[in-house]
Amino acid sequence: MASDPLYINDRITIAGWELTEQFVLAGGPGGQNVNKVSTAVQLFFNLVGSPSLPERVKTNAIKLAGRRLSKEGVLLIEASRFRSQDRNREDARERLKDLVLEAAKPPPPPRRKTKPTKGSIERRLKAKVGRGEIKKMRLRPDDT
Repeated sequence: MASDPLYINDRITIAGWELTEQFVLAGGPGGQNVNKVSTAVQLFFNLVGSPSLPERVKTNAIKLAGRRLSKEGVLLIEASRFRSQDRNREDARERLKDLVLEAAKPPPPPRRKTKPTKGSIERRLKAKVGRGEIKKMRLRPDDT
């Protein structure tokens, strides 16, 4: 159980009771340390049922989570990048923070439709006429 809260920004803070950590054996290099010590961290966060996140942030985070989200709506972040348990724990919490920050970004402004300028229309038509002239030059010459 992760006891300390995770501060995302000035508006969003995830309480410590919402985060669950599980330590497992990590693969990869590390010698006997890998075989003996559970250094990899699995951080569980109930994304769908969390009271800490606004609805808009939840829906965006569900889209961003992808395969890391279970059918029940629990987000799983696995961190085994480092050889120490503490650094992997910090890494998992930082990755959760990055995901929530990305989901909390405001939506982009709507696209405004624009018309092409007169000059660009004229240039396009002139280029089309030029291509037509080039293709006419490829034809067989008249016998007259």
